[in-house]
Amino acid sequence: MATNGSGTREDRIPVIVGVGEIVDRPNEIAAGLEPLALLEEALRRAEADSGAKLLGDIQSLDVVSFVSWRYRDPEKLLAARIGAKPAHCYYGPVGGESPIRYLHEAAQRIARGECSVAAVCGAEAQSTATRAERAGIALPWTPFAHDVEAPKRTASFQRAMAVQLGVFQPITVYPLYESATSAHWGQTPREALAESGQLWSTFAGVAAQNPNSWLKKNFTPDQITTPSPDNRLIAWPYTKLMVANPSVNMGGALILTSLAKARAAGVPEDRIVYALGGASAEEPRDYLNRDQFFESHSQNAVLKAAMDLVKGDGKKFDAIELYSCFPVVPKMARRTLGLGPDVQPTVTGGLTFFGAPLNTYMTHAACAMVRKLRKDDKLGLLYGQGGFVTKHHALVLSREAPKQAMAQDTSVQAEADRNRRKVPDFVTEAGGKGKVEAFTVIYRGNGEIGHGAAMLRTEDDRRTLGRIPATDQKTLAHLLNMDRTPVGSLGDIVTAEDGLPEWRVA
Repeated sequence: MATNGSGTREDRIPVIVGVGEIVDRPNEIAAGLEPLALLEEALRRAEADSGAKLLGDIQSLDVVSFVSWRYRDPEKLLAARIGAKPAHCYYGPVGGESPIRYLHEAAQRIARGECSVAAVCGAEAQSTATRAERAGIALPWTPFAHDVEAPKRTASFQRAMAVQLGVFQPITVYPLYESATSAHWGQTPREALAESGQLWSTFAGVAAQNPNSWLKKNFTPDQITTPSPDNRLIAWPYTKLMVANPSVNMGGALILTSLAKARAAGVPEDRIVYALGGASAEEPRDYLNRDQFFESHSQNAVLKAAMDLVKGDGKKFDAIELYSCFPVVPKMARRTLGLGPDVQPTVTGGLTFFGAPLNTYMTHAACAMVRKLRKDDKLGLLYGQGGFVTKHHALVLSREAPKQAMAQDTSVQAEADRNRRKVPDFVTEAGGKGKVEAFTVIYRGNGEIGHGAAMLRTEDDRRTLGRIPATDQKTLAHLLNMDRTPVGSLGDIVTAEDGLPEWRVA
């Protein structure tokens, strides 16, 4: 068996050889493609992109979890549709990092010699499903599997008080990181919002040029950050144009092989992109069990491990994709990578503008990265994240062959845990003074304030949550001051009539 320059056998070198995407915009609702059809078409396009016949040889198939439709054993249904009989056939749990994890694990299987052809794919048809439900139209799709349990999502892991105060969904939890990080970095809220707007405008510009994106329109920073009837505030400081857009119909797929298989199958050399390696780690699922909210130890450990693959320098990457469910995530990541505010954070366009087919955005990002590396770059970084800054996975791709065999133990959980400081005890009953650790203000659909929510440290340094009612204009004005962060400020914790803690600025 032939080897490469490092002495690694070519049948143990994983490469990506085919990428395929589909965007479905049906003229009539009932003509919309179901997720299973999108998956199949994306895989067939990936096969065509490789220039070889590979679908029937797939021995490893990972399907990213989807939400818009429910099937019984969708991975098996898909395998049958493409005529494959993979030994590894998997449909996994929710998580925005999962496409990168599946790609990494498929590459590791190839490196171990367990298979020579693998595929990773994902799809959503939320736009069609939502339109059909609103119009009362029965879709001619595979019957919805009502007896299959819905996937367990992030709210399942949160405390009752977080649910009561409305801070148990991504749109209301990520702002806690936004407020804590900007204060830690010494930014005023105005400066932090300006950074978010500039960053998101860059994402929009890339999406506008991506033929596979859902929203092909440029937006200025001010258009993104300024509330308007079409761009309402959802949870401070995030407007509609600063959050993920899941109402899309999209499918994406990648085919991996060993280098030996690629060459034997006749895949052109200019199609081949190498998977060098990556890393993974997690934060506690219950975000209230974290030590602080101005950084993620797991994110730091994962990105630093990715940098170690390129001599410890984030600037070595010619192209990067930083997960973009909310602005705080790439803002944190680019600092860990040592990159400035002028960073090009995406090759795809982001979850707001390219579109957010829920868990499978990073499948499309991987497709875009492969195309970019084939064209004019050498090194690419894919960083995916899931949950509430919870699950992190990075993968490094290269146009050049690796100098050593792919590592199998890629968890950096021990490093993340080593940096974690003492976690404050959480209490549901508190009084006296409370210091703001992080906060958000939650808005109703009509643009009016619903209530504020603050994460607080008590006088004995325990943690609790406090509500700020819409009637407390003084405290809300304090929280929404654009020129001075309220993080670190003191106020009184009182118990409301319904038994929940409330916080009032001193």
